[in-house]
Amino acid sequence: MLLTLVPPAILLGVLPAQGRLGWPWAIGTLAAGLIIGTLAASAIAAAWTRSAERVEEAATALEERRPPAHLHHEGADAMGLAEHRLLEVADAVARELEVLAEQRDEFEAILRSMTEAVVVTGRRGDVVLVNGAARRMFALEAETEYRGRAFVELCRDPRLQEFVAASMSAAADDGMVSAEFQIQSPAPHHLAANAAPVRTTAGAAAAWVLVFHDITQLKSYETVRTDFIANLTHEIRTPLSALCGYAETLVAGVDDSDTQRRFLGIIERQSRRLARLIDDLITLSDLERGLSPLRLESLELRRVADEAVELMREQAERQGVTLETRYSEEVMRVEGDRDRLNQVMINLLDNAIKYTPRDGRVTVEVRAARQGDPSGKEAREGVELMVADSGEGIPAADIPRLTERFYRVDRARSRELGGTGLGLAIVKHIVQLHRGHLRIESRLREGTTVSVWLPAASAP
Repeated sequence: MLLTLVPPAILLGVLPAQGRLGWPWAIGTLAAGLIIGTLAASAIAAAWTRSAERVEEAATALEERRPPAHLHHEGADAMGLAEHRLLEVADAVARELEVLAEQRDEFEAILRSMTEAVVVTGRRGDVVLVNGAARRMFALEAETEYRGRAFVELCRDPRLQEFVAASMSAAADDGMVSAEFQIQSPAPHHLAANAAPVRTTAGAAAAWVLVFHDITQLKSYETVRTDFIANLTHEIRTPLSALCGYAETLVAGVDDSDTQRRFLGIIERQSRRLARLIDDLITLSDLERGLSPLRLESLELRRVADEAVELMREQAERQGVTLETRYSEEVMRVEGDRDRLNQVMINLLDNAIKYTPRDGRVTVEVRAARQGDPSGKEAREGVELMVADSGEGIPAADIPRLTERFYRVDRARSRELGGTGLGLAIVKHIVQLHRGHLRIESRLREGTTVSVWLPAASAP
């Protein structure tokens, strides 16, 4: 093989030269040719090896999804030109990979920041991508990889599965599909769902993007609004019907003076009830919308309680209810709005007196109390105001709803006593504005205790 690499001129000149110069010279010439051929072959082999290594490095880099090192070819032979062309293509592919990586990072950042739950599925319904909001909505583990799994493993609620199956069959032809439904996963959620296909260049659906909006809170607000309007309409209609009925009777003419006075008394009571309802609605609306800023000052809470007790004492005596007070000797001050806290006391006392039978007892107590910070920090110093009655008590199932607007345990009796159903709702909002807490405890046939805790005023 080495002879094929010796220059032809040398081989042709060896035989004629041996006659004139002798065999030693011929052998030396042949050896020199062999050495030169070997060196040339080694250089060519090394160049080819370097080219092959560069091509191998470029192929490995592309396989590992990273840009290859940009190497210039050596020479203008066929191998060098092929290497040059390959590296140009590799550079173009590397640039495309970088662009795709940037787009992928941007897409993932957008998905992570979305509040809507997003799930991307493949052509056969297998999961391709699940964002953080979807994991939270369906109570999925953050560490578990769901890529490649069936969608049913995310949530097994049949209504959700029906939507996914129906949307995939419909979206393939009609585009986006939307629906609203409720699921249990594990807590109830009301969802507004949209499904849209991701199409290939040929127009076929290659994947589906499912977006779920949690509208549970919105539905709750709609329910509250509907209930509020229905309750308000009913509450206003009752006194208005009485006013219209008795007024029409009086206009038609009533000869008996006692009957006239009784009718006028009913009209007066119903008018006052309607006025109280409107006042309470305005107060509650202002509190909820933040239109009633507090005028804070350092107050001794037992003095506020004393003022309310004196105002309500006459009502308690008319109903045969005894009012008692128990105050700690320690001076306890809070940062509060005197008028609003007085309103809290009057509402609580009014409820307690109304629902306490004759010869019953209502007790007002003010004492120091430490309470844990809602943020989980150390306990805070505060003052607790308690209004306890010896009435019939409240069923445990009704206690969580007592601060809802217009909620009554005994509707008929509440209306008979002139209640509007807004007193405790107003109390709750005023206490929250003072950064306090409201607690209601009750047992049937043992009475009810309403406790208001307020943070103590800072030391001067």
